[in-house]
Amino acid sequence: MKTIFIVDDNDVNLSTAAKALSKQYRTFTLPSASDMFELLNNIAPDLILLDIAMPGMNGFEAMQLLKGDARYSDIPVMFLTSRNDAATEARGFEMGAVDFISKPFSEPVLLNRVRTHLEIEGLIRERTAMLQQRTVKLQRLQNSMVSVLANMVENRDKQTGRHIERTTKYIKILLTAMIERGVYSDEIRHWNSGEVVIADEADHSNLEIVISSSRLHDIGKIAVTDLILNKPGSLTADEYALMKTHASEGEKIIDSIISESGDEAFLRYAKLFAGFHHEKWDGTGYPRGLKGADIPLQGRIMAIADVYDALISDRPYKRAFTHEKAIEIIKESRGSHFDPEIVDVFLAISDSFKEA
Repeated sequence: MKTIFIVDDNDVNLSTAAKALSKQYRTFTLPSASDMFELLNNIAPDLILLDIAMPGMNGFEAMQLLKGDARYSDIPVMFLTSRNDAATEARGFEMGAVDFISKPFSEPVLLNRVRTHLEIEGLIRERTAMLQQRTVKLQRLQNSMVSVLANMVENRDKQTGRHIERTTKYIKILLTAMIERGVYSDEIRHWNSGEVVIADEADHSNLEIVISSSRLHDIGKIAVTDLILNKPGSLTADEYALMKTHASEGEKIIDSIISESGDEAFLRYAKLFAGFHHEKWDGTGYPRGLKGADIPLQGRIMAIADVYDALISDRPYKRAFTHEKAIEIIKESRGSHFDPEIVDVFLAISDSFKEA
């Protein structure tokens, strides 16, 4: 049985509403907003009928508190009011009310309005649950596809052993730290032409989409011959030029996926990680030679994660550097290779990289 709170300072209104609803719903009559909040600590209603004109805390003030508290913000509220002016209704709907019921109200009208709303609310919740299930399934499929593509790259490039797994961890650490410290946090929240990706620090699901997309940053290596990828020694100038094409080739590969499957945000992020992670802050990087903030933020973030991992790893042309030496090299490249503000965040949380 669904639960309804009836909040009104008038005893007649309380008894009339309770009489109309109590046969079909569990009702609680409350003479003030403060009593409502006290009961909310123990009971979560399916609907609140809230009077506007009440002593102490009025209905609008109570509504503001309800919508400002994550525990209660999803509870639908219908205002009970003797006011019928447009300004009152506009303010109520703007605050999040689902309906207005004029006083004095008749029992049949009240019952029908409440029943209709709860039925609609039930359908919305049912559809929402179905969409959430579909989203979870699509997310699993997406992650599986990313894993297959990333493994294809990693299995071909014998020199980088688990590079993708490590850089994904670094990206998560760095992005989280940037948001916490307010470094490019607004841009992160509004990546891709104003689309809100990360609503706040607690929106981990959207953050995970961005992080997962970084796993495709080296997808372009699929287009590079094994003779170059796995050469046991330093590359010649011509070989290095071919190796550098993996950034632009990565963009092309992801573009082809977008053209076939649709312009998903996940793929747009992946394209930016792939195409710009070898650009440098001073403009000496590749493939476009972009400078400063002209480099997409995804590329600037991946640049640090990618280089750090390369520094601490063995390569045919060098032995692995220590964590401390890698930090020193990145610090020295602040403002030349790397975005200074991101380097500062990295230096503040570099121990987390070592522990990842």
